[in-house]
Amino acid sequence: MTSITPEQARAYLNRWKRVREAEAGEFCASSMETRMRRLSVLVGSSSLFAKDPNRERGVAEVRGRWAIIRKALDV
Repeated sequence: MTSITPEQARAYLNRWKRVREAEAGEFCASSMETRMRRLSVLVGSSSLFAKDPNRERGVAEVRGRWAIIRKALDV
């Protein structure tokens, strides 16, 4: 593996910061139709990925936490 200098590391991180800023600007400038189309593509592509075997357990944990919160707020 090639090592880099601290200056090179900072330059690398700064480039990626500019990329994130540019992407955020493009997203904000896009129309609601474009945003919804992109969201639809993402949701539609979920079948391309393997199912998480721990998902249901995680969902149950979150639901349990919300139940505790709701019970505490009813007091």
